[in-house]
Amino acid sequence: MKRVRSRLVMLIAIALVAVAPAIFGSFTITLMNYIGIYAMAALGLVLMTGIAGLTSFGQAAFVGIGAYATAWYTVAHGGSPWIGLLLALALTALVATILGVATLRLGGHFLPLSTIAWGIAIYFLFGNTDALGRYSGLSGIPPIAIGPLSFEGTIAVYFFIWAVLGIVMLLCWNLLDSRQGRAIRCLRGGTALVESLAIDSFRIRLAVFVLAALLAGLSGWFYAHIQRYVGPIQFDIDAGIELLLMALVGGAGQIAGAVVGSAIVTLAKNVLQDVLPAITSYSGQFEAVVFGVVFIILLQKARGGVVPIIKKYLPRPEQNVLPIKASPLPRRQRTSAPGQAVLAIEGATKRFGALAAVNKVSFEVKAREVLGLIGPNGAGKSTLLNLITGVLKPNTGTIVFQGADITKLPPRRIAAAGVARTFQHVKLRPNMTLLDNVLLGIYARTRAGFLAGALRLDRAEESAARAEALHQLRRVGLGDRYGDLAGNLPLGQQRLLEVARALAADPTLLVLDEPAAGLRRLEKQTLSDLLRDLRTQGMTIILVEHDMEFVMNLVDRIVVMDFGVKLAEGLPAAIRADGRVQEAYLGGVA
Repeated sequence: MKRVRSRLVMLIAIALVAVAPAIFGSFTITLMNYIGIYAMAALGLVLMTGIAGLTSFGQAAFVGIGAYATAWYTVAHGGSPWIGLLLALALTALVATILGVATLRLGGHFLPLSTIAWGIAIYFLFGNTDALGRYSGLSGIPPIAIGPLSFEGTIAVYFFIWAVLGIVMLLCWNLLDSRQGRAIRCLRGGTALVESLAIDSFRIRLAVFVLAALLAGLSGWFYAHIQRYVGPIQFDIDAGIELLLMALVGGAGQIAGAVVGSAIVTLAKNVLQDVLPAITSYSGQFEAVVFGVVFIILLQKARGGVVPIIKKYLPRPEQNVLPIKASPLPRRQRTSAPGQAVLAIEGATKRFGALAAVNKVSFEVKAREVLGLIGPNGAGKSTLLNLITGVLKPNTGTIVFQGADITKLPPRRIAAAGVARTFQHVKLRPNMTLLDNVLLGIYARTRAGFLAGALRLDRAEESAARAEALHQLRRVGLGDRYGDLAGNLPLGQQRLLEVARALAADPTLLVLDEPAAGLRRLEKQTLSDLLRDLRTQGMTIILVEHDMEFVMNLVDRIVVMDFGVKLAEGLPAAIRADGRVQEAYLGGVA
């Protein structure tokens, strides 16, 4: 029933767009044309800023590149607007790739500042290039036409703009519901999480940056052929801020937010341009003041934008994730024989200034065993796990996994080799469902690209991945809640969800950092039974845990750390009886 009502809302929205020319006058339809054009550029910011977390003030510069490319080609060379479209998209993608490679590795506030810098630079480039008409711009741009069919009229181009916008929105919706789309949505979880899932965070950041630029270039192409004139002032930094405001007002994390935000800002500007001249002779400056106040209020009262507020009153669609038939995903071949070393750490040392968090630690982890790594707080356990998984690099020493030296490899390559992990402090995407969080763990086991996801060519692989993710959720006791948001789970169940995500990668070595913390007794028993079952199936496990009853009843061997060094190593009974361990960790000899 919820699915039917959601589709009904969508059909009503489409119907309103379709009948608008019969209801409204030509001026309103012209405004709607510009709303559609701006929405394409704002949609790029929804993907890049709202979903991927990459704030950009330079989107208008890419709109300008697309507009100037087709304007120059059609005016100076008398070319076809359709060739101009290809040129606009190609040039926009090229410039975005160059700028992305140069700036996307910047963190914090440096990335937004860099977008302001190159946005201003591109504006001055437009204004100082003779071939582009300098600050006078280019005029006489021909309208879009297909043979004898011209889109010069307001109504004709209206249907064309909104049809293209609808197709683009559908493709973006499909993409976000795919393997690569989940990787984009995961970017807000931080680099450590993304790389631990075998995802190349820089490549994904660059891809979404270029995709956003392409949407801006498409917007610029439409703008040039509708406006019939382009000039630098139309694409300055103020225009970039305005596009960002559209995305934020509508809902920066929502596909529909691009349209809603564009409509609100465009209509508000139109009203202000009618009202302010009657109040003040400085209407342009006061318009900026009004938008500044609106922006501040938005950040204070509705940071998610308008669309999330509306969605609270709409039925949430049910997820149909249970495939009728799905071929199983290929499983990882585990070639190590029982007793053979899967992981060998030799003399690993990690210093932070004068502090040796890990100091010359050596031990092996054998195939099909559960190794417990214990020690008091600050002993260096989590640091050692970060060395194993590539988050940190040792100052000295080597780490060998299945015969290959992984000491200097990046985390994503270690994860792809068969090492999956959980974190001491839970790292999930709280606004993604349990199922989607587990699907992130399957990334390295699937192959679908951006185009396949957008065009829905990945459905067979996606069905297999969803079946696997649901299976892992059931193993940890969360199968009935696959459609819930991860952020709504209590801490203990969030840890179980992390375990399910790690298992979805089908790892050879499973690294668990305090997985039982926050679990109730029954949940601990379920987890313990699961880990024993995994060991029987051939998986190797490293377990960091403070619950000694949980550890002693589960592990095959124990390594004890204290002040960054290995204090003891042996069977659980021997470790329990070791006086040094009792003194350092268990509270002294009873």
